[in-house]
Amino acid sequence: MRRYLAVVSFAAFLVLPGGVNLFLPTLAANGAASTGRPQVPQGSLRVQVNLVNVPVSVVDRRGQPVTGLHRDDFLLTEDGHPETIRLFEVNAAWPLSIVLAIDTSVSARADLPLAKQAAYEFAHSVLRREDQVELLGFAGEVTEVVPFTGNLRALDHGLRSLHGNGPTALYAAIAQAASDLGQYSGRKVIVAISDGSNSVPGVDYKQARAAALRAQASIESIILVPIKANAGRDLGGEHALIQLSRDTGGQYFYADAADPLQDAVTQLSLALRSEYLLGYYPAQAVATGEEADGFRKIQLRLTNPAMGRAYRLQYRTGYYAGGIMR
Repeated sequence: MRRYLAVVSFAAFLVLPGGVNLFLPTLAANGAASTGRPQVPQGSLRVQVNLVNVPVSVVDRRGQPVTGLHRDDFLLTEDGHPETIRLFEVNAAWPLSIVLAIDTSVSARADLPLAKQAAYEFAHSVLRREDQVELLGFAGEVTEVVPFTGNLRALDHGLRSLHGNGPTALYAAIAQAASDLGQYSGRKVIVAISDGSNSVPGVDYKQARAAALRAQASIESIILVPIKANAGRDLGGEHALIQLSRDTGGQYFYADAADPLQDAVTQLSLALRSEYLLGYYPAQAVATGEEADGFRKIQLRLTNPAMGRAYRLQYRTGYYAGGIMR
């Protein structure tokens, strides 16, 4: 969500996307525009306008991206209130900022080669020159292995250096990834490659979810499952990762012998490159005081009932009104 500030008085600035300042000159008594550096007099009315950006993926029953939709194909509400879609972009070419968070704990140690392969395949298939990626490894603690870079060779070197041991700080890794992404604009993505277990206290599920939503980052989960019938699987952890992906507008995939990893990576890459970007100005007034940071729920559906039955929408389910503005 980007925050713009309009100053309404005898002279006004309107800050447009991209940091462009639009000066609205005053009119003198004779009707001529005033000149010189604009001044904001005391007592000016300051109007804060929040543009909420909602990246949306639309997929069919096979998980394939659906293209060719238009603004009028979507209906959007916030906390049950209908909203007017002011911004609509197809296949938004925003720069991608991605954090690859890889589970190196003892519970996922046997699958670490698969995790490295998933990260390698994803990065090499999706990254463009203007994109950047950070590599985090997490076991008992979270470690930044490679800082944000566009250099795939540096990423490959970092992937080779990963080794597994210790407990699992999955939620701390998600929170750290969200914090690292907070300084960036554009499309922000956390790719969590893990079996879903979390055995380190300190950061819980709710805190990890809130951190991702505040950073406006989607969580794309690649769930490592060596044997689907394995009684030792952490099904609760797997379901938690799935819900984190759903709430933040991401996708989830299982990686095992029965589900080719390349298929999951290809679907994820296509989804990120086939998104729609919707933007709206909330009709509800900006809250103050204790409610200023309240969570606002976003609901999105297709106007055509037949399309609604055939297609599935993936988008973040809400935002914090006082969250990070990018």
